[in-house]
Amino acid sequence: MSMTSTSPAAPGFGERLRTGFGLMGPRHQRHTLPVEQVGALSLPIGDDGVVAGVNTEGQPAVLGVNRPTPYDIVLIGGLWTAQVLALRAAATGARVAVETGRAQAWMPMVHAMGGGQNGLAVYDVGRVPPQGASAGTPVLVVRDCGMRPPRGRVVSAPWQSVLTLLPYLSPVAPRLMRQARLVGIQRVSPDEATEIARVIGLPRPEMQSLPGLQDGVTLWCTDRDRQYVMTQATDSETGLLGVARRMD
Repeated sequence: MSMTSTSPAAPGFGERLRTGFGLMGPRHQRHTLPVEQVGALSLPIGDDGVVAGVNTEGQPAVLGVNRPTPYDIVLIGGLWTAQVLALRAAATGARVAVETGRAQAWMPMVHAMGGGQNGLAVYDVGRVPPQGASAGTPVLVVRDCGMRPPRGRVVSAPWQSVLTLLPYLSPVAPRLMRQARLVGIQRVSPDEATEIARVIGLPRPEMQSLPGLQDGVTLWCTDRDRQYVMTQATDSETGLLGVARRMD
């Protein structure tokens, strides 16, 4: 459409452009709601994040891993759960950087997601480059570095969360748990359960439950809340990763 017309503008048109309101759009009647109907108005607003599974009431349990502040997570558990969380984080639009000494265990996921071009990349231990996380491109760094993970070069930062996977309780676990904002615990031995309870202040009933947790069940703990979550894989996740398991 030509913009050289000399037709006079409608009154106030130039002023509207100067003040940033733009062009006049179509005019419609206003949407109104009688006061007596306001109580019936509801919006489907829920938590935002990665669906880790369902809680004991059968409701979705969501981990808010994409945050504007640094966020550290420790998972004392199995590779299967960490991989499900990584897949689901990538599905929310986050980029996932996996730091691991067993790249072969992660490569099927990389291939399934397009060879690392669609949100998930794998790096050797100590080789994770700066990720450039932002509100538009949040990042989850998964550290699968064994029992004694070295201090990471890439740490938690705004819009960049770090999940450290520990297969068992190790000498570095107490320090990592104290630093973490969120701790997930899967089935552990009675001695490990006792030490974990001491470090993060678990009540006795939760401590006693840890040695008997089923595969796929995680007790997620924050400073103020504790929640048992069952991670239920989708058909595609099961086809890629197999069934839930504590050991690999």
